[in-house]
Amino acid sequence: MADEVILLNSWPSMFGMRTMIALKEKGVKYEYREENLKPNKSPLLLEMNPMHKKIPVLIHNGKPICESIIQVQYIDEVWSEKNQLLPSDPYQRSQALFWSDFIEKKVPNKCLFHFTSLQF
Repeated sequence: MADEVILLNSWPSMFGMRTMIALKEKGVKYEYREENLKPNKSPLLLEMNPMHKKIPVLIHNGKPICESIIQVQYIDEVWSEKNQLLPSDPYQRSQALFWSDFIEKKVPNKCLFHFTSLQF
């Protein structure tokens, strides 16, 4: 049975971009589903993330994984044969996760939105 991978996301979510980059780096084929967060969230989003009702949600073979940094860790472990995303050394990995968490909590959303709207 082939893996079924679905990403529920909304443009321009920097958190969803993190997950999309991880999937692309690993060469994982996935179905992208754009979520309209206002006014109505999809029944699938509400089912897969009933606690927070937010994106991104990675669905792998019917099982939801929420929170983008957790998704990156999951992707790195499940598809481990290609392009390691996080350091294998526990201390270095903890530092990478620390800075990811720091950016999410300390950098103002206004700055993050501006960054995600840039065209590269």
